[in-house]
Amino acid sequence: MLALLSVSDKRGLVPFAAGLLELGFQLLSTGGTLKALKDAGLKATKVSEYTGSPEILGGRVKTLHPRIHGGLLGRPDLPADQAEMQANAISPISVLAVNLYPFRQTVASGAAEDEVIENIDIGGPAMVRAAAKNGARVSVVVDPDDYPGVLAELRSGGTTPTTRARLVRKAFAHTAAYDASIAAYLQAAAAETFPAELTTSFQKAQDLRYGENPHQRAAFYRAYQPPQAPSLGFAEVLQGKELSYNNLLDLDAALALALEFPERPAAIIIKHNTPCGVALADVLETAYRGARAIDEVSAFGGIVALNREVDVAVARALAETFLEAVIAPSYGAEAREILATKKNLRLLDAHGAWPEGARAVPSMELRSVSGGLLVQDRDAVEPELGFKVVTRRAPTAAEEAGLRFAWRVCKHVKSNAIVFSTADRLLAAGGGQTSRVESAKIAAARGGPSLRGSAVASDAFFPFRDGLDEVARAGATAVIQPGGSMRDAEVIAAADEHGLAMVFTGVRHFRH
Repeated sequence: MLALLSVSDKRGLVPFAAGLLELGFQLLSTGGTLKALKDAGLKATKVSEYTGSPEILGGRVKTLHPRIHGGLLGRPDLPADQAEMQANAISPISVLAVNLYPFRQTVASGAAEDEVIENIDIGGPAMVRAAAKNGARVSVVVDPDDYPGVLAELRSGGTTPTTRARLVRKAFAHTAAYDASIAAYLQAAAAETFPAELTTSFQKAQDLRYGENPHQRAAFYRAYQPPQAPSLGFAEVLQGKELSYNNLLDLDAALALALEFPERPAAIIIKHNTPCGVALADVLETAYRGARAIDEVSAFGGIVALNREVDVAVARALAETFLEAVIAPSYGAEAREILATKKNLRLLDAHGAWPEGARAVPSMELRSVSGGLLVQDRDAVEPELGFKVVTRRAPTAAEEAGLRFAWRVCKHVKSNAIVFSTADRLLAAGGGQTSRVESAKIAAARGGPSLRGSAVASDAFFPFRDGLDEVARAGATAVIQPGGSMRDAEVIAAADEHGLAMVFTGVRHFRH
């Protein structure tokens, strides 16, 4: 019986190999795997000695040989295959343990292109695919975590058809993900944003209890390589109940909005994927208390993102209210002790990936539709804005600060989005409506008297003056919007009529 072992990840290798030897397997191996086996005192045959062909081209060709691939693909139960295998001195290989060159790790290390290319595995994927194609006869293992189970079944007489079928699925997924990583690297190197064939590669981070609703199944997958900015996929869960599908959606929304404000301490509160509290201050505790005070009813059970380390004062403030989850760059030791008393509160630590001043970076956004996939640049980094004053009155310095704050918030509210704010605090938002005037009315009703003297942002142009009339009636004194409507002149005239200052950005922020 032959088993071929050639692994980059050496976890569990020696116990697995020792178990195979005890069962009477002859081990074939290559390179670093062979050295690890021999260093452990285990007997193994070098592949080149078994095939009678030397390794060539600097080790690029080792296992690409008929005695290897014939052993993996041969069907000894078929007379024709049996005869050909005997004629060519090919023995069946019944166990293959292979995981591939560390391509992703090499990319992540920032290595030069030549080194990255050398870490594209050829022989490994070829063997895995061959063994998987013949999975009814070969146990193909690509994950060290599977070694104990496979070994236990072999000791009981052989791997079961169910196990071999599972290993086959895992093997093809492994090579597909590996190839997808290579394609993604090459496309990025060529600045090819939307290739003719899009391949994606993610690994499962966890199964979820359910999706948006209990009858929907769900899981959370993350990229193999962390982005160059804080991300939900690579945050560490420090405590609390298991994260739900909806928690993760809201945490991502909160994180995205927190990254809009790198300059000052910021606190974001999200409820049902909508901002209900956003505030800036010179002290993080003040920012959080300000954000919570905007809508304390909605903040109850909300999701919080903070862009500075959580200290004792902030932790005490967080502990005053029932919250579902908090994500922040880090937590002080005493803050952790305070929050540990809230057993169900989920705490996520974004580690050192969120230094002070970190902001969002360009990335791709993927959304599934029935039978397909939509891909776009994430609305994280907008073009350089040229604020064009279109009314008789220009905004004051205070109004302009309010407009800039409202504009950053408004792109995180469902369209049609209307956002009232000061220079450092959300006052009210309306969105997700089929008409812009309805969003304006909803925001006005929520904000009430607090909207007097506010700035207001609209994620897209006002198609009629009625929406502009509504925000003026609510108390806004300055408006920011993209412009571009056929009725811009009518809306500008309405703004002048109300004494509003209004600027156009030329940039739209729909969020469907």
